[in-house]
Amino acid sequence: MKKFKVAIDVSPLNDGNSLRGVGYYTRNLVNALQKEIKINPNYRHFQIDLVQNKSGTKNYNLIHYPFFDPFKLTLPSQKIPYIVTCHDLIPLAFSKHFPVGIRGKLKWWIQRRHLQKAKYIICPSHSAKYQILDHINYPPSDIYTTYEGATSNFKKISDKKKLNLIKKKYNLPEKFVLYVGDINWNKNIPNLVKACLKLKYPLVIVGSSAVKKAPNHPWTQDLLWLQSQKSPLIKLLGFVPDEDISYVYNLATLYCQPSYSEGFGIPLVEAMQSGTPVCYSQESCLPEIMDFNGEYFDPYLPGSLESKLVKLWSNAKLRQKYSLLGLIRAQYFSWKTTALQTLALYRLVELDEEKQ
Repeated sequence: MKKFKVAIDVSPLNDGNSLRGVGYYTRNLVNALQKEIKINPNYRHFQIDLVQNKSGTKNYNLIHYPFFDPFKLTLPSQKIPYIVTCHDLIPLAFSKHFPVGIRGKLKWWIQRRHLQKAKYIICPSHSAKYQILDHINYPPSDIYTTYEGATSNFKKISDKKKLNLIKKKYNLPEKFVLYVGDINWNKNIPNLVKACLKLKYPLVIVGSSAVKKAPNHPWTQDLLWLQSQKSPLIKLLGFVPDEDISYVYNLATLYCQPSYSEGFGIPLVEAMQSGTPVCYSQESCLPEIMDFNGEYFDPYLPGSLESKLVKLWSNAKLRQKYSLLGLIRAQYFSWKTTALQTLALYRLVELDEEKQ
């Protein structure tokens, strides 16, 4: 068959997004796609190349932008068909907490026009799809949900010797609540911190953003607040490498995702795949991912969060139940499935091209 050439813009792997969700998605999607086109006879005629910053794409049949920033001019105006992965539009959905000014609004206007011209849009959850439709005029049938996954290093670990080594390496307490991710308003971290302080539960926060120096800006207020907390119950680990992070999940008493809104929430899958019981917010896509395989709460009611933390913390049998259920639920998500669904979308573009 004639080669079908796809360019994937991997700019997020070489900027501030490299350690964040967008970089994680891009890296794992690309790896899964490259593996699949080598073994799957349906896609062996596909050629997938990695490009950066919209350069050198004129000889391709399709361009895939695996990221979308409403306030940065990341999408060009071009004639080659393109697909965009839009992970969420949280800053637009909660604009009061993410002010952008006149310049930001102008860039969104330009970005929105280019997003509307995409051949198809990929999003990581149905919740994200509805959020996108709230802010752009686009055919709902051309937005495709492709769930994300966790890598294979996230697993249930029984090696007590190595677990103890990681525990000592990061000076982790005997029991603790774990949170992994960025510190933005939508993450609802202050209420998680306050709940843990009130209950006297140690809280371990993993993620490079928690320890980085940040300017005093409307978008950084929760991060600055977190860094001002001096309680010994709150431990900010910063970035934890892949070879250690699954051990941290395994050592945690429970994982908590208190967010008001998420595009997907990869840490939920990582926690379930590691056998860590999960306490999660009932908002946005989190129930979609968890499917009741954990304890859920109303993030707008601090008492709701506290009660569910107590319920899991104090009941070993319940934690064991959700550990087992989570391991089963986690099997629903994989990067191979994400790659197959993405390739099927590339194939739709190829079929459209053949009709012309």
